[in-house]
Amino acid sequence: MADTPRNPGRVYGLGVGPGDPELITVKALRLLRACPVLAYPAPETGDSLARAIVADHLPGDQVEIPIRMPLEVARFPAQAVYDQAAEEIGARVAEGQDVAVLCQGDPFFYGSFMYLFGRLAEVCPVEVVPGVSSLTACAAALGAPLAARNDTLAILPGPLPEDELAKALSTVEAAAIIKLGRHFGKVRRVLENLGLADNARYVAHATMADQAILPLAAVDAAAVPYFSMILVHRRGAAWQ
Repeated sequence: MADTPRNPGRVYGLGVGPGDPELITVKALRLLRACPVLAYPAPETGDSLARAIVADHLPGDQVEIPIRMPLEVARFPAQAVYDQAAEEIGARVAEGQDVAVLCQGDPFFYGSFMYLFGRLAEVCPVEVVPGVSSLTACAAALGAPLAARNDTLAILPGPLPEDELAKALSTVEAAAIIKLGRHFGKVRRVLENLGLADNARYVAHATMADQAILPLAAVDAAAVPYFSMILVHRRGAAWQ
């Protein structure tokens, strides 16, 4: 008698939100608890932030696959790391196991899961479960609606060259400037030169225990973390 073909498993890319463990969707929570295999990004040494967000929700009996990678911008994305992780996850799926892959924030909003998706979607079923993004989390923390009516909203990475930032900011009503880190001083200078600094607000580690909200002038440029953002609206507030 021939062996019965084994049904393949499925990969779920779960957005687990910006940091507050309660900001996870009901669907992501259900899948998180149901999948026998759990994968998540982690630094080369130390704990995974994505896993820490959901730690209290875990059933405790899952096989775990930490995807350890260098987090320096200059070395990211680490292609060989994602190749290996995709192979390991794919092997589990081929055995009929479902795999939940964690992504802080939303998987498709600058999320690291996209690099696994590009490798896995061609060989196995992959479902993306959206999560609360850093963009909306920062807006809520600041009490600052992003845009209204026919406003144009730009999402601008802090590492952009100074002239490109200035050009982009001069053509929109509202902007979110992300990935600040060591680029904060440059970004603040651009906003000051455009006369937008008074209408801009800074938030770091939104929804986390160490959340910080400061006016731009009070921010120490040497101590700005990667998980920080500036929201700016030309009118000062979207409802005006």
